[in-house]
Amino acid sequence: MNILSDLLKIDDVLFIIKNNVAVSEIKNISLPIKQKEKWITIGDNDGSAHMHINSELILFAEFIEEKKLDRTSFSVQFFDQNRERVFAAFFTKMYDQNNNLNFERKKIFKNLCKKHGLKIKF
Repeated sequence: MNILSDLLKIDDVLFIIKNNVAVSEIKNISLPIKQKEKWITIGDNDGSAHMHINSELILFAEFIEEKKLDRTSFSVQFFDQNRERVFAAFFTKMYDQNNNLNFERKKIFKNLCKKHGLKIKF
């Protein structure tokens, strides 16, 4: 999953795993990535925070721009065979204190989307 390697190179990306029972958030602060068989590990396995992803159950990812009342959120979301979101990478610090969009951050998002395509099938 080259998209994960690319996301881990970008500052201020927040990885979120969410289900109906719990939410886990991990900030991207130079997290390592490795894969052993079907399991992808993001973060240091012996560190304070890391996640394991079963690569066989991720079928596709999408670049999503979601318009809210006063802002737009930018993310790459990963889905399983039921079209359920398994985890997501949200681009943070997209706006300044005056709620102005940071066009450099948006450019990073758009360039990544251009490189990988709007929808990535695995």
